[in-house]
Amino acid sequence: MNLAEMLQIKFRSLSSKKAISFEEASLTYEELSNAVDHVSVLLRQLGIVKGDRVAIQLSKCLETVYFHLACFALGAMALPLNDGYTPTEVEYFVEDSSSSLLVTDSQNYMKSKDVLPNIPELRVMTIDEKFPGILFYGEEMERVTLIPNADYPARENDAAMICYTSGTTGKPKGAVISHRNLIKNIEDLIDVWKISDRDLLLHTLPLFHAHGLIVSLFVALFSGATTIMHRKFDAEEVWRTIERDLCTIFMGVPTLYQRMLLAWEKIPQKPDIRSMRVFICGSAPLSEELFDQFNRSVGHRILERYGMTETIIITSNPYESDLRKAKSVGYTLPTVEIRIVSDNGQDVTTGNVGEVLIRGGNVFNEYWGNPEKTAESFLGEWFKSGDLGYQDPDDNLRLYLVGRSKELVISGGYNVYPKEVENVLEKHTAVKEVAVVGLPDEDFGERVTAGVVLNEGIETTEDELISYCKTELAGYKCPKRIYFLEELPRNTMGKLLKDELKKKFS
Repeated sequence: MNLAEMLQIKFRSLSSKKAISFEEASLTYEELSNAVDHVSVLLRQLGIVKGDRVAIQLSKCLETVYFHLACFALGAMALPLNDGYTPTEVEYFVEDSSSSLLVTDSQNYMKSKDVLPNIPELRVMTIDEKFPGILFYGEEMERVTLIPNADYPARENDAAMICYTSGTTGKPKGAVISHRNLIKNIEDLIDVWKISDRDLLLHTLPLFHAHGLIVSLFVALFSGATTIMHRKFDAEEVWRTIERDLCTIFMGVPTLYQRMLLAWEKIPQKPDIRSMRVFICGSAPLSEELFDQFNRSVGHRILERYGMTETIIITSNPYESDLRKAKSVGYTLPTVEIRIVSDNGQDVTTGNVGEVLIRGGNVFNEYWGNPEKTAESFLGEWFKSGDLGYQDPDDNLRLYLVGRSKELVISGGYNVYPKEVENVLEKHTAVKEVAVVGLPDEDFGERVTAGVVLNEGIETTEDELISYCKTELAGYKCPKRIYFLEELPRNTMGKLLKDELKKKFS
């Protein structure tokens, strides 16, 4: 049984219960089921079959939900794309995945329309405005004759999604997520977080990211909860909505919680949030200071969990509030196992730091079209996370993360890989050498920062280089600051010393 089939059974059992509220629209579970059925037929009439890739680059809207679930129903692979990606990035993702169809909106289409004709056998469909020579959602839906999907061809081990995540080489990799990966993780999270059809989730995250799409929305739908979906995050509106609609769950990244805390402290008459069961945080490390401040001011201990694109969620702090700890990411989910190993792959003594390895039904299948990278990312059947951590022997092996062996920067909950940014800057004629690091930032967790050595006789400015990056990279990947250096710090063997750069820039 695949995820779509399980969800449709759930949807039909709930029938008239509200599933999603978004701006002026409100859908019952029966209406959501019918919408997904219609989009499934639309895709089938366009020739989409099991194994095809469908790229979805939409601003936050209900159609994003329909198209993902319709892909699952047909056994196609959904490819969620950040609507902040540049044309160069969109071209790479769609071409690398050999996507058959790109579903987009007018704003994103206008950004990328000049590169899309370069992609062989790609069809494009816009959902909100008609353009010459491409498919239009409104017209295609008029041709749909509803024939309910009868067979759900995908099995649980078949691929459901390709989620792209960059690597230290700078070349993004497509993590292939199966129906089983999604089902196992969703079931674990519903169990651990005690989510039910009595809950009301306030959703302010984007839908192109695993956090917003899988961990938040799919978990809510699978449990039969109601989701109030906001197009954009607004801290004051979050507090108003929790009080007005009696929300019970909120999920966010540390940046959002920092802004919510600031908004809370400015509100003279504090809102009544007694309906709230749990605030859940992930996608970036939650500082002890923010954990403590939020608890003191708001009266809730934020529940921090740990995950990544390739595994979805790995560990979670306990549901019981008094058992949550700052700086810890908690315990493994019921169907997940971890090991802590040394550089040579041997288990370290409990309490010692090593690399975190993961095994379980949540672990992805492979990197799309990249068997070499897939092979080097596993130690037997254990996935090598690249994260460094230790388990407390005196606290039931509670996990603490202490750093990353990979040079990942997490800014505002988004992953930024330094090599990808370095590759762009190195193409600028003025740049001789560049190194990118993440520095602590009160708002974003980490800010992308670059050290640049210029070619002799060529001048440029910080603003010019940042603007140059914005032509090639999504905004969140671009450096917030660029420092000009005479040389990059290296050891006697020529190895770049990024820790020295961090000290220099701090």
